[in-house]
Amino acid sequence: MVRRIPIKQHNAPVARERDQGALARLALLLVCGLFLAGGFVYAGVQHFAALKLGYETQDLRRVRDQLAEDQRRFLLEREAIASPARLERAARQIGMQPLQSAQIDPLRRARKESTEKTPPARNQSVDAPAEAQAKTGRQKTPDESSLH
Repeated sequence: MVRRIPIKQHNAPVARERDQGALARLALLLVCGLFLAGGFVYAGVQHFAALKLGYETQDLRRVRDQLAEDQRRFLLEREAIASPARLERAARQIGMQPLQSAQIDPLRRARKESTEKTPPARNQSVDAPAEAQAKTGRQKTPDESSLH
């Protein structure tokens, strides 16, 4: 085998020029990468926030439906408790009895109305309300004057 390249070859040292635009391109690439990564992070945060709100909404709907069901059940229970038959049974359990016709006093109302309208005393004259009005300094209302 024949060697064509000498073993010890002295090359002149090559000095490279500095690329002035490399740093600017690198900075631009870094900013674009950060902007793109930030967009992905923002989209991820929004996605997970939407999922969280969806789960909370689902839970609130479930609670609302449960409360509506409870309300319907309570209304039915209230209607059942307030039924006349059940009230009558409860009244009998505590010792109450139905009203008998002998317990009704038709004259009771008439007696009550007559006690409210007491006649004037016999020793007072008809002008007594006018004298009382002069003493007190105020006029009686039509209701007060009709009672005497």
